[in-house]
Amino acid sequence: MPTAPLPDSFCLVMTTTASEAEAESMARQIVQARLAACVQVQAIKSFYVWETQPCEEREWLLLIKSRTTAYAALESFIKHHHRYETPEVVQLPITAGSADYLRWLALHTEG
Repeated sequence: MPTAPLPDSFCLVMTTTASEAEAESMARQIVQARLAACVQVQAIKSFYVWETQPCEEREWLLLIKSRTTAYAALESFIKHHHRYETPEVVQLPITAGSADYLRWLALHTEG
């Protein structure tokens, strides 16, 4: 049986969008481009400061499961397709995970 890829080969990337349609479109394109194996989309409410003003907005959170080696391409894709002036693009390492899931993630991503 093949061994699972090393856990540090994978990451979770987060971004937010202003609309469900934008989030779903971006999620589809990311998966179709094999920049991620899975993108989950969830409605959230964000509280933040923008240009010295406190804000609270409904947003859509994308949780993007990908390879660490695909991060640069994924960040570039998000910045290019995003309407925010400064979109959130945050990478978190996956330090452990089910061997079966990590094999599946490796199979459905390029990098």
